[in-house]
Amino acid sequence: MTGPGTPTDSAPSPGRTPSNWTVAVAVLAATVVLLAAQAASGSSARLVLLLVFVPALLAGLGTLTQTVAAAVWVTGVIVVSSLVFPPPSVAGRALTLVSVVLAEVIGVLLCARRLRRDRELFRMRQTAVTLQRQILRPLPAPTRHALLDGRYRPVEEDALVGGDLYDIADTPYGTRVLVGDVQGKGLPAIGAGFAVLSAFREAAFRDPVLTGVALALENAVTRHNAYAAQGGEDERFVTATVFGLDGGSTVQAVNCGHLAPYLLGGGEPGAVPLDAGVPLGLAELAGLTGPAGEARAVQCFELAEGATLLLVTDGVTEAADAEGVFYPIDRRLRELSARSPDALAGAVEEDVRRYSHGPLRDDLTILTLRRTPGSDRPAGPREARPDGL
Repeated sequence: MTGPGTPTDSAPSPGRTPSNWTVAVAVLAATVVLLAAQAASGSSARLVLLLVFVPALLAGLGTLTQTVAAAVWVTGVIVVSSLVFPPPSVAGRALTLVSVVLAEVIGVLLCARRLRRDRELFRMRQTAVTLQRQILRPLPAPTRHALLDGRYRPVEEDALVGGDLYDIADTPYGTRVLVGDVQGKGLPAIGAGFAVLSAFREAAFRDPVLTGVALALENAVTRHNAYAAQGGEDERFVTATVFGLDGGSTVQAVNCGHLAPYLLGGGEPGAVPLDAGVPLGLAELAGLTGPAGEARAVQCFELAEGATLLLVTDGVTEAADAEGVFYPIDRRLRELSARSPDALAGAVEEDVRRYSHGPLRDDLTILTLRRTPGSDRPAGPREARPDGL
């Protein structure tokens, strides 16, 4: 499984630069072909001059050492060729050599400039990866009670973080898990998502009840929207669900307008019947009385050891085929539920991509949540369920 900030996201591709052996064989083959063609054509044909394009090609593909070596080789071959097949005049020979040397120097300089730019871009990307890893943790993410794994794919090309969000925290009150989706998609939605994640990482350790965590998330979105309005940016709401797991088999959940999770294992897969609730940032508009978090309800369901909870965002459920029909997740999960938990998220992602026949149209998050083996035991003093359920 992969998540943001994993090595596959940040490592440069080793296949972009040809090997020294490949370059040597290619340059030698081009030299032999052109010299043979020139010999067959007679001394008036200067086909060997076409070799000046070899360093120019390497300037965009190879290393500086490869480009310099090819430039030296090509210059030497052309000098020897001009002695064997001399131009009609000495001035013509001198002009040819000066032009070749100038072309090779330009090629080497272009290669050095490209490599310098590539290094700068790589450093910038590494910086972005480091910063974005602070927003979303890499997967898989284990705790005492659960293992969170899956796939996270922002719609923005080359971005590691988008409008979807998730987190997991091993707290004194058990494991808390967050999954959410900011209104909008891609990079413009990061601000609201970061506000929610920051609030979760503090409230998950501070508040003994999940409704207190939900209240902190609601307040974070409200504050973010206030700052956004002052800066002329769009206000946003966030759908989210907060889960709580301890040593027992019962999972607590506070749903704030997010998609219901799907339970797989031990029977027919299907959605967990959670009341949807009101998205974060819309509590006041919805007319919730009292603090928004207290007005939200804690709901419970069972997650036995060996079962898998599948958490998704609307990038999955609203993926459409060529006729505009949404991805039939309930039916497809019945066919994919036989996959191992480690392979389930990847199988769902591949199935969604095949179904939609094209690139992503929204951020895509597919998470699997399982109990840690051996965690299905009576709750200890630090793991007592604080919501009184």
